[in-house]
Parts: sequence; C-alpha cells; structure tokens
Amino acid sequence: MRVGLHAVLRRCSRASSLRAHANNFTQQFRSLHPFLAALPIASRHLSQRSGASQQERARQETSMRAAIHTQFGDPAKVLELGERPTPQPGKGQVRVAMRRAPIHNHDLWTVRGNYGYKPELPAIGGSEAAGVIDALGEGVEGLQVGQRVVAAGVHEAWAEYFLADASGVVPLPDGLDDERGCQLIAMPLSALMLIEFLQVKQGDWIVQNTANGAVGKTVAMLAAARGINVINLVRRDAGVDELKALGIGNAISTAQAGWQDKVRALAGDAPIVRAIDPVAGNAAGELMALLAEGGELISFGSMTGEPLQISSGDVIFKQATVRGFWGSKVMQATKAEDKRRMIGELLTAALDGSLALPVEAVFDLHDAAKAAAASDKPGRSGKILLRAG
Repeated sequence: MRVGLHAVLRRCSRASSLRAHANNFTQQFRSLHPFLAALPIASRHLSQRSGASQQERARQETSMRAAIHTQFGDPAKVLELGERPTPQPGKGQVRVAMRRAPIHNHDLWTVRGNYGYKPELPAIGGSEAAGVIDALGEGVEGLQVGQRVVAAGVHEAWAEYFLADASGVVPLPDGLDDERGCQLIAMPLSALMLIEFLQVKQGDWIVQNTANGAVGKTVAMLAAARGINVINLVRRDAGVDELKALGIGNAISTAQAGWQDKVRALAGDAPIVRAIDPVAGNAAGELMALLAEGGELISFGSMTGEPLQISSGDVIFKQATVRGFWGSKVMQATKAEDKRRMIGELLTAALDGSLALPVEAVFDLHDAAKAAAASDKPGRSGKILLRAG
C-alpha cells in the first residue's frame, strides 16, 4: 500500500477548523510512546475572554488542567484535578487540544501502580484521546492545525492538551464523532490484533470471557464479520441482553447452571480451538476445559488479580497450551502496513455501523475520580469518557 494513511483519510474527511496560533513552539518535550500526554494552551480561550488580565493570559499560556495522581492507589480516591505546565511539541510531534478521552481498565490499573508500565509521580492518567491539533513540532508534514485526530499510547491523555508523535495520530473523518473516535485505537485495534494473533480461519469456533467488555464486544463484532464463530460468555444475565442489543449472538451467562453444556451445544461437533481470557483465576481453567485437543488459551488480562488456575490434565492430555497477549508489545512488533490495513478496517466498520462504540457517560476532568468509580462499576452499557471542559 503506497498511499499513506493521512492522504487516504484526507480524501474522505474535512477536518474541523480551529484558530491557528501565532506562537512558534520550539521547546523539546520528552516523547514516551506514539502517544503522550500534555496540557492546554490558552489562545483558544483568550478570544472568548477578552476581559482576562495579563496575568491570567500568562497563566493560560503556560499551564493547563489535568487529572493527576501523586500516589498510586484506588483511582476513585487518588485522582484529582491539578495544573501542569503546557507542553510544547518537539520534533516530529503534534500538540492536541483534548475533546474526549476514554477510561480503559489498563488506565485504572496504571493509576493503581499494578500495570506493566509504571509512570513517574506525579502523573497524569489516560492513554487515548480524540481532539484537535493545535500546534505542530518541527518537521511535521501531512497534518495541520485544526485537524481532528485520535491518538493512543502509554499515559497522560487526561488533560486539556497532550502531545503525540505525528506518525502515531489517526485523522478522524467527519462522519465519526468525538465520542466514538476517541475509542477507535486502543481497544478496537487491540481486539483486531488479538483476532489475528489467534491464527484462526473462517468457520472456526472460539470462546471468550467478559464478552460485554470493550475488547470482548469488539472481538465479537469483528470476528463475526470475518466468518469466525464466537461464543460470548458474560458474568450476568443482563449481559446477554446487552450483547443482543448490539446485534451480538451466541451469548451465554455463566451465572446460569449448566452454562458449559450450553457452550458445547452451540458448537455441536465442531472443536473449540481458541479461548480468550481477560479474567484469570478459576475462569481460565473453566475456559481451558472447553477447548478441543490441541486448543490454545490466550490470556490478556487478570481482572480478578489472581494467577491462572488451570488443570494439569488439560495441559497434558489435551496438549492444550497457554499464550499471553499484551497489546502494546504486539503493536510494537506489527508492521506499519499491517497497522494501516487494520486501522482502515476499523474506520470502515465504525462508519458503516458494524463496529459499535457505545458511551454510557461523559465527565469533566474535575470529576475524574467520580468517572473512575463509574468505570469500575459492573453492568455499564458503554464507555466512561472524560472531556476537557
């Protein structure tokens, strides 16, 4: 594929306009990943507040609001609104005025200090956001101030402004609003990479836990579009109705007695070749028991915080195996052309409605702690998002 992603998307998208800033930003800012967090500049606000004092103007140009934590712990207790220096884009970076940012489970685990990446404190939370480019670093081409984009990465998206590598942002078409656009990369792309990681083909049967989670719903929708049969397990009866409302079938509640028999009845004589488990603990063993000989359990999370509890008999006599999937590592190893292909597939699916990205509630940055608590509650119908103001 010789045409770049930015060029392709510019043909189908007319980015919303934003007032260009006259300041020349040259200060370098440390890059942590394809996506970095940063904070606000005030020029956009100044035109709306003509009575602001010179002191207020200076404050706005050098600081921004952000959801920060000075210690690791329960996000509902340690997250608070604070001010941080407004970052300046370095070479190859863009600064983005955040509009919407989702709260992912891995974001909350990072705030707790229990994820694979542990930021230096004080830290800004968040790993994905949609917004409008408001400043370009040296050498950036193919993007422009005022262009609406989404970026995902390691941390610091929960702020009025954040930095991102220009090569890592994805322009958003007009038909995709901020609420859906801000969720486009981290979970859906991880789900699509997970599907390809499974190495399954059309007609194969797989089973997954927590199918009504962000990744689970996306796996169910995208795998079905590829002709893969997915058995979707949920922990509550209400989760079955939630999936049906999204057009997702083959849903079974593990709260019901005999749910394993229902799984086997769905698959019939066909072998279940893969099982996807983000839960760990006993749930991992229950999934492995459903696998056919030579099947594979894919572990990509530990919602229980417990180790995998699997039967040695399944490993020995079924010759079943376990593999770990960490989206960040897999993404780093994925070729650029494959990322472009998958992002194109996600954009198409989001625009035509075959990929649903529902939202339950939107909170302001100053309510980040409440938003984190809402995100942790079971039974949500969609993502919890943050907005900059």
